[in-house]
Amino acid sequence: MSNTPIIRVENLTKSFGSNKVLDNLSFELFEKESFVVIGGSGTGKSVLIKCILGLLQADSGKILIKGQDITTMSFSQRQELLTHFGMLFQGGALFDSMTVSENVAFGLVQGMGMDKTKARKIAIEKLKAVDLSPSVADIFPAELSGGMQKRAALARAIATNPEVIFFDEPTTGLDPIVSGTINDLIIRCVRDLGASAISITHDINSLRKIADRVGLLFKGKLIWTGTVQEMDKTDNPYVHQFINGLTDGPFTHS
Repeated sequence: MSNTPIIRVENLTKSFGSNKVLDNLSFELFEKESFVVIGGSGTGKSVLIKCILGLLQADSGKILIKGQDITTMSFSQRQELLTHFGMLFQGGALFDSMTVSENVAFGLVQGMGMDKTKARKIAIEKLKAVDLSPSVADIFPAELSGGMQKRAALARAIATNPEVIFFDEPTTGLDPIVSGTINDLIIRCVRDLGASAISITHDINSLRKIADRVGLLFKGKLIWTGTVQEMDKTDNPYVHQFINGLTDGPFTHS
C-alpha cells in the first residue's frame, strides 16, 4: 500500500428529497489498499459507491480519481476513466441469457471492443483464477450454485485487470465456508492485480479478513476510520456496538 490516493472524495453530499444520505463525506483510497465501509442498512453505503461510479450524480463535492474530478467530466470522459474499475454486485448480477464465459467477457467486448474469440480466452483464464473449471464456460448462470455464481461474478469483475474493484456485500447469502472461500479469492485476486478495493459489508468475519482500513458510515458521514487492529481497540461506542452486534448502544438511541 502506497501513500498515493487513487481516489479522493471531498465533501460529498447527496440527498433524495429531504433525506440527506451523504453529508459532506470525505475519505481517501490509497493504491493497493482494501478499504471497507460498514454501517447499518439505509446509511448510504451503496449510494456512496454509485456516486463514485457515476451511476448517481452527487449534489455537491468532488470525486477525484487519479487527481481528476469526475463530477466535472463529460459522459465520455467519465466512461473512459471508469473502464479501469471493476464491480462485484450484491447477488452477482450475472446476465441469465448469456453463458458464463460471455458474462465474464462482457466488459472486454462491450467496454473495450475486444474480439470475442480473444475475450473468451481471457474469460476462461479468469474463471481459472477464481477456481472455476473451463467446463463451466458454456453453461448458463442458473446451472451454477450460489457460490459458483459469486465466483463467476468475481471473474467478470477482474476480467479487465481493473485498478480499483468495488465489492457490494460480497458474502451475502452464502454459508460460512463458501463465504470464507470468496474472501480468500478476493484477497488473492486483488493482490495478483495490484489493485485497490472498496467494499461494503455487514459480515464482520469478512471485514476482518479483507480490510486494510475500515470506515463506519452513520448519518451521511464516516464517523470513524482506522485499521482492523485499531477497530478492536477503539473506545468509540458506535464501533463497539456495530462490530459486536449489540442491541443497546448509540445506534439504538440516535
